[in-house]
Amino acid sequence: MGIRPMPVRVAAVLAAALLAAALLAAALLAAACSSPTASTGTSGAGTVVVATAGEPDTLNPVLNYGVDGASLIFDGLVARDARNQLVPALARELPTVSADGKTVTAKLREGVRFHDGSPLTAQDVVFTYQAVLDPRVDSTLRSDLDMLASVAAPDPATVVFTLKYAYAPFPQRLALGIVPAKAFAGQDVNKAAFNRKPVGTGPYRFTSWTPGDRLVLAANEAYWDGKPANSGVVVAFVADDNVRAQRTRAGEFDAAELAPKLASGFESRDGYRVHKVPTADYRGVMLPMGNPVTADLAIRRALNVAVDRQAMVTGVLGGAGEPAFGPVPPTSEYAEPSIVGKPAADTAAATAALDAAGWKPGPDGIRVKDGRQAAFTILYPATDSLRKELALAVVADAKKVGITVTPEGLTWDAITPRMKTDALIMGYGTPYDPDFVSYKLFSSAFAGQGFFNPGSYRSAVTDAALQAGRDNADPAARKAAYATFQKQLAADVPWVFLTYLQHTYVLKDSVTGVTPRVEPHEHDVANSIWWNVHTWTKKS
Repeated sequence: MGIRPMPVRVAAVLAAALLAAALLAAALLAAACSSPTASTGTSGAGTVVVATAGEPDTLNPVLNYGVDGASLIFDGLVARDARNQLVPALARELPTVSADGKTVTAKLREGVRFHDGSPLTAQDVVFTYQAVLDPRVDSTLRSDLDMLASVAAPDPATVVFTLKYAYAPFPQRLALGIVPAKAFAGQDVNKAAFNRKPVGTGPYRFTSWTPGDRLVLAANEAYWDGKPANSGVVVAFVADDNVRAQRTRAGEFDAAELAPKLASGFESRDGYRVHKVPTADYRGVMLPMGNPVTADLAIRRALNVAVDRQAMVTGVLGGAGEPAFGPVPPTSEYAEPSIVGKPAADTAAATAALDAAGWKPGPDGIRVKDGRQAAFTILYPATDSLRKELALAVVADAKKVGITVTPEGLTWDAITPRMKTDALIMGYGTPYDPDFVSYKLFSSAFAGQGFFNPGSYRSAVTDAALQAGRDNADPAARKAAYATFQKQLAADVPWVFLTYLQHTYVLKDSVTGVTPRVEPHEHDVANSIWWNVHTWTKKS
């Protein structure tokens, strides 16, 4: 999936989350009243209530909402099944690719209508992709589609994508939700009312969005793939992990994502079950080149071997994860095994590296070089308990080798202007194609551009390898390119990768139809365990 310049917006204050608790009951009643009633004879047709930490900035796919599918409101030309394999969606069959890899053709499914009753046409697909490419539109997906030369509709049921160069994973980009062109007639896409009151073709239609509280969706009874098994979905936005856990214990949610330690409390609780879902979602320490301490390669390499990844998996994650050494997950065909190091801390190696580079222990135990102490700050989002614990673990491991790291929990708004000079516990990752995240995150072209490459890491070798991975359709050439990329990243250590997570969800036993699949980092409203919520039912 493509990454946004900002992570999904989290609720600003704990008070808002607490207020939401008082309002949710009324919200659910309103949702039930406004939602269509499932047909008679359908069991478990009530509204499904799910809870997540992150809240989107927009509900427009053109502006980065649910760009990899499973967005509940929209469909792409293709979707992903339980194994993350591409399957037809709005396209009646998987798009065809020309022999030279530069022309991709999709034939639309007949009879599909938007939630307002208007028919889907090829021109809606053309508009969606042209809007992403339009420089007047604030879409961070534009660089994801820089291989796209043009998109055209030779007839109402056919869409032809012409590429500048063969780009092997392009069909995966066609999971982007399609919007109705007429909804934006005469409007600025960036400011359109559609962005907060969308109309799609998906299994659920928009009912209401209360920022900082909830998104209410009603079942689309006319859905082309069959009406949902329930009458609607309420997505509750609860940024604080502990508050979300408390509200889950109070029975407010049918499904909620919780940090592993918080989820473990439900493993023996009657009426609940815990799902540990495999992911490509990693956590790591971004080390900015704009800080004189973290810009020192010896510091970065020492930290890389000083951290005890296995202890983090066992202690912080409660076993719900595995050590991470790079941005391509071990389950990927592109993973490079040579970069995998020791999961436990190697303090002797870290100490030797620092000594050799001239970082000598000072009288207080903190290492010093050229009059500068080996000290820096590590930031993390204050409401994210998992990142806080990972930050504290890094602090403890660094101290053992004479590096002082000061943890600081802040809001994302406060973190953003400091990323060029302060380290940050970050998370990204995709199970789809290595180009989707890594190109933006580690390419010099995106240095210092928001959350793309916030530490301004630059490497000619990395740039060339990432570009080769995009430009080649040949699988062997792509594998070689990404092997070079991972090896160079491991040598430069712009990040200290810590862990791959398992996303942990608590669900009521009354919920059926749940089918977990390998998840990406961005998985709040879209791509969470409720990716197929339209098949879920609730026993009364």
